[in-house]
Amino acid sequence: MATTVEGQDRVLATAQQIVKSLNINTKATEDMILILSSFDNRLSNITDLIDGGGEIDQQFTTAEKLILRQDSGDSSLTEISDYLQAVDTIISLTETLNIQSDCDSEVMDRAENALQLAMSKLEDEFLHILITNTVALDVDQLYGSIRRGSMSFAGSEIEIGDEFESYREDDDDGGSGYYHDRGLSLGGDVYVDLVQADAIKELKSIADRMIRSGYEKECCQVYSNVRRDVLDECLSILGVERLSIEEVQRIEWKILDEKMKKWIQAVKIVVKVLLYGEKRLCEQVFSESELIKEISFVETTKGCVMQLLNFGEAVAIGQRSSEKLFRILDMYDVVADVLSDFEMLFTDEAGELVCNEVKVVLSGLGEAAIGTFIEFENAVKGENSRRALPGGEIHPVTRYVMNYIKLLVDYSDSLNTLLPNSRDEDPNSKELDDIDSGDTMSPISCRLLSLITSLETNLEEKSRLYDDSALRYIFLMNNILYIVQKVKDSELRNLLGDRWIRKHRGQIRQWHTSYLRSAWGKALLCLKDDGIGGGSSSASKLVLKERFKNFNACFEEIYRVQSNWKVPDGQLREELRISISEKVLPAYRAFVGRFGSQLDSGRHAGKYVKYTPDDLESYLSDLFEGKPAVLNNIKRKGT
Repeated sequence: MATTVEGQDRVLATAQQIVKSLNINTKATEDMILILSSFDNRLSNITDLIDGGGEIDQQFTTAEKLILRQDSGDSSLTEISDYLQAVDTIISLTETLNIQSDCDSEVMDRAENALQLAMSKLEDEFLHILITNTVALDVDQLYGSIRRGSMSFAGSEIEIGDEFESYREDDDDGGSGYYHDRGLSLGGDVYVDLVQADAIKELKSIADRMIRSGYEKECCQVYSNVRRDVLDECLSILGVERLSIEEVQRIEWKILDEKMKKWIQAVKIVVKVLLYGEKRLCEQVFSESELIKEISFVETTKGCVMQLLNFGEAVAIGQRSSEKLFRILDMYDVVADVLSDFEMLFTDEAGELVCNEVKVVLSGLGEAAIGTFIEFENAVKGENSRRALPGGEIHPVTRYVMNYIKLLVDYSDSLNTLLPNSRDEDPNSKELDDIDSGDTMSPISCRLLSLITSLETNLEEKSRLYDDSALRYIFLMNNILYIVQKVKDSELRNLLGDRWIRKHRGQIRQWHTSYLRSAWGKALLCLKDDGIGGGSSSASKLVLKERFKNFNACFEEIYRVQSNWKVPDGQLREELRISISEKVLPAYRAFVGRFGSQLDSGRHAGKYVKYTPDDLESYLSDLFEGKPAVLNNIKRKGT
């Protein structure tokens, strides 16, 4: 009986509370009175409804029991759909109770406790699903993402070394070379699955409930921690180490060059593949909240991005040397290329800070590139090696500078953006007179023309190191022809034009003529008729013998010396031999024809007329091969 009275008191108190809340709305009050009257004043039935017999209370109790049971049982959820349904019930109840001004505190406490336990469980489950369903990416998959995109390849050859004198290249005349690989470029949309597709729906279901319950911070933190570790692992796979600025600056060049190449590829893959993948994953998992979606993405990727940017900054402020320029330009180009991607990916206030950091690094790399370019210009202008190369060969400085310049043309777009307009600085530059249309030259064209002009001046100075004027002309022909060929056979031709090429070919022809006069003038003087006189007098024969003797000596000396000289270009080598033949052989043939018979009848005639014209022609084919010939081995081929 006491129990019944107690239950009735509770029902009456509850009813009074309901009526009190209904006083706000008269119509609602009338409706509720009508509803209550339908219970036929049987208070025991109302008591059953309040104490757990009602449908809503039964759902809460069932949901609460499921959550409590799972909390004390297995570490992972076996039937996540049932559990999520229970969580939805608790969330709905707490939302309903929260909007009531005077809700039952006991029920509220039970609901909040159950919700807290549920969120802890869901956080663990979210972590478990995310870890176990993360796709493990290896080197082949990451670099394969590049290969699946459209590819472009650019490369060029340049000699690399510590000093100009040590530079050699892979050229027609042999040597060792360095190949500058600009790598592969991504094109189009490239997708890599970061999490198993089936798991994304479950992650979203959990995230939706945690966000709805006010546990978005915990959910975001779990997500970001896991995905951040995955990105760190990807950087490690791509060969990007976590290095301080000081550590980067202490690395020797060859090792640093490899790290720079890996960094360039890593930037392409991280931004074009991984960051877009992370953005897409955040949008799928946290679609219920724009704010959480952005926060999770930034928190996940910020560390990875900053690690990449720190390396770029370290390179930008490092010591400048000419061999670094192309790799720095590669780094500049890749950052410039992905800047728009960063601006698309990072759109909120926190993301704006990331984009600003990218712009700072881009600016630093640009300044480093220009500073290094200027260092190279100064090195070319100030190069003052005083060693004359034996044989008049192509100087290492010529090889180095021209291959360097040839490669710079590949970076014309970037350098035109970075370099000041040289035409504006020096509109009356004499160098521009050699160009087809100097008034339309780009900044890089002006600077490269200036570099080549400095190189030519440098070579002119070096040619004076040769005591033999003929060898001086061979040296100039070899080096200027090398320059002309590099211009003609590359994009430099489009920058400098055919007028520049014609002028320099004309200069080579002048040196060719000067060589013939300098090298063969003395020998040809021996074939003059002056002073020989007519008849077969002893005096005439004596002069004739002296002429043949002197010619033989001149020719043998020329042969001995100039067979050691080197003309690497086959066409120039053949042109020199032909011009020598055309100048020397007719004169020798005519001289022998007029006077050779006067000595044939005498003793030791072969001592004076040692060579036939055919002999000389044969010997001329040995010139400019860079192979020594021993004077004692020279003997008349016709005997």
